[in-house]
Amino acid sequence: MKICKQIDEYIAFVRSDEAVVCKEQLLLCDFVEKVFAEEDVYVDEKQLERYLGLQKHFPYKLLPWEQFCFALHNCVYRRDGQLRFPVLVILVGRGAGKNGYLAFEDFALMTPINGVKYYHIDMFATSEDQAKATFEDIYNILEDKKDYFKNYFKWNLECITNINTGSKLKYHTRAPGTKDGGRPGKVDFDEYHAYENYKLIEVATGGLGKKQFPRRTIITTQGDVRDGPLDQLIDTCLEILKGELPDNGTLPFICWLDDPEEVHTEKMWNKANPSLRFFPNLLYEMKLEYVDYKRDPVTHTAFMTKRMNRPPGETQYCVTDWNNLVKATRELPDLKGYSCVAGIDFSKTDDFVVAGLLFKVGDQRYWLHHTWVCTKSRDLPRIRYPLKEAEEAGVLTMVNDVEISPKLIVEWLKEMAKLYIIEGVVMDNFRQTLFRDELKKIGFSYEKKNLKLIRPSDVMKVAPVIGYVLSKELIAWGTCPIMRWYVWNVKAVTDKKGNVDYQKIEPRSRKTDGAMAWVAAMTWEDIIKQRPVTGRRRINTVC
Repeated sequence: MKICKQIDEYIAFVRSDEAVVCKEQLLLCDFVEKVFAEEDVYVDEKQLERYLGLQKHFPYKLLPWEQFCFALHNCVYRRDGQLRFPVLVILVGRGAGKNGYLAFEDFALMTPINGVKYYHIDMFATSEDQAKATFEDIYNILEDKKDYFKNYFKWNLECITNINTGSKLKYHTRAPGTKDGGRPGKVDFDEYHAYENYKLIEVATGGLGKKQFPRRTIITTQGDVRDGPLDQLIDTCLEILKGELPDNGTLPFICWLDDPEEVHTEKMWNKANPSLRFFPNLLYEMKLEYVDYKRDPVTHTAFMTKRMNRPPGETQYCVTDWNNLVKATRELPDLKGYSCVAGIDFSKTDDFVVAGLLFKVGDQRYWLHHTWVCTKSRDLPRIRYPLKEAEEAGVLTMVNDVEISPKLIVEWLKEMAKLYIIEGVVMDNFRQTLFRDELKKIGFSYEKKNLKLIRPSDVMKVAPVIGYVLSKELIAWGTCPIMRWYVWNVKAVTDKKGNVDYQKIEPRSRKTDGAMAWVAAMTWEDIIKQRPVTGRRRINTVC
């Protein structure tokens, strides 16, 4: 079946042995051919040719997949003269050039080739920078050839107007307040994934239908908002492609990995990004990002979410690669007189308690720690780590008592304060009552603002920094491998909104107290002075 050059060539490519495409692209080709086989529709090839002639004004040409979308969305009509595909949905990986496509499409539809006077276009996004991204692409093209375009367009940083048609292009992050804004010919949504509800979407599209050939174009990657408008739109698109739902004029162009595991095979990245084979610089950048993702998938979830269009959902990973933990197990420098912040963590005082001091020198962090283990802990028979070695290394104390007294940890902090400047103490909000009175005796209290009680939200905020510090070898915690054991016992759980929480892999035989004490200190590292502190008493925090 022959339709037109731009459509036929892309369909032929998708079905060729050369193509690496997701199954939704194959379904799309079947869907388009079915429409032309069973319905009375046609391509206005003269109009399409005139539209594509406008590429001479742009610093780039539309790629095959873009010409395919443009032809179907803008130049395919039913016999009654109405557009067959007035709604275009483009879900492609970051870097594919979707804003470039939208810039050309909106520029073209403002010209007399469209044949509609006052065909206003409203562009929407949830942030101003994103809303004006495509607008500025067109603005810059006009500015670069202002002597030529001044006869055809008027423009400023808020509105672009075609002189012949009176069509206006504007960008918005909220509902437009002008009469023109209520009568658009076309509405664009950029980065649809960021919308959490339909409030603005419904207002933005409410004025469509007052002008001939009403259109919507939605361009987006995947994002972190779940069960919102994008997820529902994708479900609808998939039902359309599978023939389970009438399309109602929607053209779904979806590109993503068929299976998340395909991320580890470079050629499969083309499934998510139909432009990748044309952009070698983009491929090079993605290779660099993949290395970071592989080493630290928790911090670099955007690679899966936005490059591959496969958000991880709720996933569990080790906090970092084992090799990063090995590299962190190295000797500490002499930090006498340096500023630091203390972190404390424990599950129960009849088990493990860990305290440590976090130093920051430039970008490098150092963690000086100590562990107390209750000999009455019921979990000791389960623990395979050689605690005796840590005790011999001087970083662990066995406490032969029914529990570990907070006084032992506070006494350790008091001794450390003779060597280092402890700016503050951080610990879990839910466990601070046991330590509060003892810490107050040596000068740390919530009232003095040098005791921080962390909440889960604090950990979520610092998780990307922790991943970065580990992957870039910016942390050292001494030569005893017990910290390596603590951190390896932690799993980083990413929820459907992209928030990270640190949890125990196994609560009884794999302790995490040392890791969580370090994480606690990391949430307050901004109070650390990054140089030796002179002229101050080292026990300045002690009463």
